[in-house]
This record gives sequence, C-alpha cells and structure tokens, in this order.
Amino acid sequence: MSFDYDLFVIGGGSGGVRAARMAAHECGAKVALAEQERYGGTCVIRGCVPKKLMVFASEFSRIPDESKAYGWQFDSHTMDWSTFSHNLHSEIDRLEGVYRNLLAHAGVDCFDMRAQIKDSHTVELAFGEQFTAKYILVATGGHPVRPAMPNAQFGMVSDDIFHLSELPNSILIVGGGYVACEFACLLNGLGVKVTQFYRGEQILRGFDNEARDLISSQMLADGIDVQVNANIDMMELVTTFKKPSNDRSQEGGTVSQELAGPEKIGSTGPFKVRGTNGYEGVFDKVFFAVGRSPNSSDLGLEDVGVALGDRGEIIVDSYSQTSVPSIFAVGDVTNRVNLTPVAIREATAFVETIFKAGKVPVDHELIPSAVFTQPELGSVGLSEERAAEQESIAVYSTSFKPMRSSFAGLSNKVLMKLVVSRSSHKVLGCTIVAPGAAEMIQFAGIAIKMGATKSDFDRTVAVHPTMSEEIVTMRHATRVS
Repeated sequence: MSFDYDLFVIGGGSGGVRAARMAAHECGAKVALAEQERYGGTCVIRGCVPKKLMVFASEFSRIPDESKAYGWQFDSHTMDWSTFSHNLHSEIDRLEGVYRNLLAHAGVDCFDMRAQIKDSHTVELAFGEQFTAKYILVATGGHPVRPAMPNAQFGMVSDDIFHLSELPNSILIVGGGYVACEFACLLNGLGVKVTQFYRGEQILRGFDNEARDLISSQMLADGIDVQVNANIDMMELVTTFKKPSNDRSQEGGTVSQELAGPEKIGSTGPFKVRGTNGYEGVFDKVFFAVGRSPNSSDLGLEDVGVALGDRGEIIVDSYSQTSVPSIFAVGDVTNRVNLTPVAIREATAFVETIFKAGKVPVDHELIPSAVFTQPELGSVGLSEERAAEQESIAVYSTSFKPMRSSFAGLSNKVLMKLVVSRSSHKVLGCTIVAPGAAEMIQFAGIAIKMGATKSDFDRTVAVHPTMSEEIVTMRHATRVS
C-alpha cells in the first residue's frame, strides 16, 4: 500500500518535534507534523522554560540583602515586571522559531492546525484535507486542570501565569506538588504575598520526607504561608465599586459585594476564600496547581480502537505502541513519566525502533528530576521511605549551613543524602536540597545509573570547598533500617 507519508506526527512539543526531525533528517523518512497552537509545547511555551526564567528573576530579590555581608551596597530593590515580561515572551518567540527552523531544515511538512485520526492510517486536518501515513505518532501532551468546585473557572492555572499584565499583591496557590511549590517560591521572590493550601500532611508528596520537611520549613521562613491539611471550602469573587452619588450611605467610599451567577464570567478577582481548616482570606488571584490531564479528547482515538486509561491517557507498551499497531504515542499524553527529557527519550526510542530496525524499549528507570523551589530539590532513584519498603538500607545524610549563607548570617540549610542497599552496597537513591541541586543531581544520576556502590563514592576525591563534597565524604551511616 502506498502512503502520503511514512510518519504523521500530531503535536509539536518536545517529543513530537524530536520524532519528526529525527525520522526525516536521520532516516530519510517522509514526515508531516500538525500543531494547532505554538511549536515547543508545554515546556517551551507555558512550562519549564518560562518558569525557570521566572525563577532566575525571583532569585535576584535576595541578592541586595545577602550582599551586604560581603561589602556590597545596592540602592534600588525594585522589579519592573513589564520589562521582564517583554523579555520573557521575546525569548519564547525565539525558541519557537528555533523549533520551526529545525523542522523546516529536516524537510518536515508542517501544518499549523488541528488534526484528527480517521482510521489506522489516515489523518484529517481542520480544513478537511486528509493524508495517509504508514505510522501515526500522537504527541499532544497534557493540560492543567481545575478542581470540580464552584467558581473554579475564575482561578488561574499554570498556562495563565505567564500572561499576567502585572504582578498581583497577593495570591492563593492551591496544591502541594512541584508546580505549586515552585510557583509559591518564585512569586514570593518577586514580592507577591503567597498563601498555599495543600490537602495533605506535607507538601511534595512522593519525594524524600527529610527533603520535604526542609523545603517546607525554608518556605515558611521566607514568608510563604503554607497551610497543610487545607483545601478550599468556599471561593467567591469580590468586586469593589463606587456607590452612586445619590446613595448617602457611604459617600466617597467603596463597598465590596459578593456576586453570584453569570455576571462573574470574565472576572479576574479579587477572591474571598474560606479553607476547610477555617482559614479565611481575600486574595487578588487564586492559582490552581492540582494536576494535569492528557490531551487525548476529540482526536478520534477511541473511534479507531486506541485504548485509553481512566484519566484519558493513551495506553502504550514498552515501545510506545498503542492497541492499534500503526499508531504510537509519546510524552505526557501517555501519562507515564511526565517530564520533557522523558518525552524526548521516548520519541528517540520510537524512531530507532520503527525507522532504524532496532527494537529499543523506553527506559524509565532511575530518571533524575529537579524541583525548582528555593532551595532546589534534586533527586534520582529511591527515596529513603520507598527504599526501606523494599530492602534493608543504610542512610547517609547531612544537613548544614552552606558557607555562603553562614557568612551572610542567613539561617537556610542544605541537605545531602544517599540511600544505600545493605546487601549489595549499591547506591539506590540520592537526594540534594540546595541552591544548584538540579545541576548537581545530573552528575549523581550518571553514577547511580551505572550502578555505583557506596565505596565508589567514598573513593572519589572531594572538591573543596563545595556543598557537594559532602556526597563523597559521608563515611558513617546516619541510620539503618
């Protein structure tokens, strides 16, 4: 059977672009790609890249105070949001252009519109034209969700945060995962008064407990009002308006009125909120960071027999193949490990399997990850709690004031931690909480992926004076279990 294309990719994010470019450039395949929004996907347009730039921006706020101990004096301590916002969007535009150029130079036919799957080998574009392909790859990513509660549609999600015309004075962040905590820290650093609700006992569920406690205590010390065991019980929009001139009850003043019904549509705050723990407050913005869902609806997947999971994720095997042999899926739409580098790896494995005749399964083991809180959290492998559930372990852990902070009289601490198997002596996990932890964990990840033992770490000469030298100088276990 003859096809219009060897591969048709739906989705122009990191995974989709990598697969399309690699198949066309390295394998000589005839490839098309359809993207209904902007190229670069969540990571480049409304995720990790703009978020990291906001993290950088927020960190400058601490420099004037800290630098005084080092003899520096800074007169100005203000942040021009409009300048930063302009530069942020200019950088996003530049990066999107890079993605488009990479595809063009690889010879990929790009369609800036929505695409749907009509059968196992046919894709239909929004204007009605259909194309056939030997293989179809779905890489449509995911989207942030709002909770099922009254007035949630008026709150922000992560897609909205990068389009603020000005910074709010106050914000309530709902959620305790990495997105919620990252934005709590960076907005606090930008001068916003931040309150955070999390329904659980402690933020950052799933990460090492010792690291979670340290980050939470630092967030509190930095002025973030972290409310655990709390969720929104009531959220109402509050509008402030001037009384008519013939109303003598409050001449020249303003009153607040809680609105209900359709007149709220399009409103942006402020909001009156009551928490399940009894907390009450008024906030300029409410930001929901309560999870994401796969972008799998209205693609025609179920009509052609592609199996979906309970959350709408596309079910795939270890080679990213769906229940329809000619249709594959990578990235967040599969809800496996929702990280940009993982989507890229999945796309690479897909191309190697299909176009390079080498069965390459996706490797989801020992993936390093970072949370860009302040301080950062880097981790790879098992947490102490998860490792202890599997076997007997020895834990090597130290927490201390780093030299830079100690000199400046600051109270913040860092954490270095190794979790080691008592039987094999292999390092099962590493957790770092410190400025630059994301940079450090990348290299720890190499050693742990290679199967390094505690003695391998011990035999490594320390780089002094650094925070990270503690990783190779801890000789005695803090505890065993």
